[in-house]
Amino acid sequence: MRASHSAVAVAVALLAMAACHAHLTPEATPSPSRASLAQVYYWHAKPGMLAAYTAYIRDVAQPIDEDARRHSAFLSVTTYESRDTLSPWTHMRVFLLRDSAQLASLGAELHAAGARVEPDSAKRRARADYAVTLRDPAGSAVLDIVH
Repeated sequence: MRASHSAVAVAVALLAMAACHAHLTPEATPSPSRASLAQVYYWHAKPGMLAAYTAYIRDVAQPIDEDARRHSAFLSVTTYESRDTLSPWTHMRVFLLRDSAQLASLGAELHAAGARVEPDSAKRRARADYAVTLRDPAGSAVLDIVH
């Protein structure tokens, strides 16, 4: 049953991607020949917070992502914003990864990048508390990239 649920979630995500608007980071040009995995995070902006959460990704998450990418945490990241109001998510963040070692360390590397971008732990905590007011998690998936 779980495999069927995952397959349905992936199918829904792929269909929803067709109705999405992409927000690319400047260095987000993927290198498909090097990527073998994708870590996908789905988020749902709270009511009335769509623009604020999009701004948060642009102003807070992207600088952290860029620092993590420069430290080889992943190959690239792309954020998609759904135009489909029936989608279970409003934002999908796709991290392309070289291998399972990058996958295993992605969370820790993003956390370390957050600390490098904002060394003050009180400010990092306030940033995390603010993010909770903007969005709710809507799922995640690890995908194999087919070349």
